[in-house]
Amino acid sequence: MKTIEDHIAKDKEILKDPTISEPTRHHIEDELHDLIDYEEHHHDEIEAGDHHDPNTIELWCDQHPDEPECLIYDD
Repeated sequence: MKTIEDHIAKDKEILKDPTISEPTRHHIEDELHDLIDYEEHHHDEIEAGDHHDPNTIELWCDQHPDEPECLIYDD
């Protein structure tokens, strides 16, 4: 996807399909939840024009900022 808004819309569209499997539905619901949380946490950045679609590590770090792979060190 090009933007977070496109990704959210796509996930909502997928969830409207009653024929998707339960594992897929569960995955999309979890992803949609994380995307919406990310959108809320980064509202100011998005309003300023940063509409990029966050990757998996960005979503993970948004939910778990204290995890080792999310820490940023100044050299």
